[in-house]
Amino acid sequence: MSADPSEGKLVIDGVRHAFDSTPALGTTSLSVRDGEFVSIVGPSGCGKSTLFNIVSGLLVPTEGRVLIEGRDVTGSTGHVGYMLQKDLLVPWRTVEGNIVMGAALTKGVGDADRAEARELADRYGLGEFIDHFPHALSGGMRQRVALMRTLAFHRDVMLLDEPFGALDSQTRFSMQQWLLDVWADLGRTIVFVTHDVDEAIFLAGRVLVMSPRPGRIAATIPVAIARPRSLESLTTPEFVRAKREILGLLYAGGPGTARPREATAP
Repeated sequence: MSADPSEGKLVIDGVRHAFDSTPALGTTSLSVRDGEFVSIVGPSGCGKSTLFNIVSGLLVPTEGRVLIEGRDVTGSTGHVGYMLQKDLLVPWRTVEGNIVMGAALTKGVGDADRAEARELADRYGLGEFIDHFPHALSGGMRQRVALMRTLAFHRDVMLLDEPFGALDSQTRFSMQQWLLDVWADLGRTIVFVTHDVDEAIFLAGRVLVMSPRPGRIAATIPVAIARPRSLESLTTPEFVRAKREILGLLYAGGPGTARPREATAP
């Protein structure tokens, strides 16, 4: 099934990839609306990171294309913000210096870039740490800096690949709430990969479940939970219903599997 380029901010149209003769990602089509928050879950090795590398332009797909606002960007970089699980902060740069890394690597850092870094840090709770180095920051604070660095690239589409996976549960939930505040504030389009089903549901408007390698989208699960979301959202009937359905897909054929089925409409 192909995707209509007119339907989304980000369109993945019939993308498939194989490394030599080994299939890594099955034929995948997806449309993400402007300002939408979508989560992706699936078994390890199903191709989630391969899909992200294709969308970011780091990898050219064997077949298919990627469009942003209707423009084919397949195989070209610089069109999306991309944040990994590891914060990859530069240890000899301060919080400000890490936030402006995008400018430092491209056009050079100017006064406007530094002012924006300080404004982001003030707005999102790190203003008093703007001159600190990464070693002086907690894990959650480091991830905030990494996300602000991604925001400073000024890309409407952001790919977040398990950014909170290494955090403890309390810090992780705090970061999830913080991310939702940032998303509501800035209206970016976010595609979020996670192995945590609760996290996927809590954050997203819909959850995409991928099948085992070569992965494809096995199902789309709408999340009918009102926003803004809070701790109480985790125990609503809608949350429990979505979790039951996603876990049923992931473990239908035993641990680490997802039963393919026709995706439901978003």
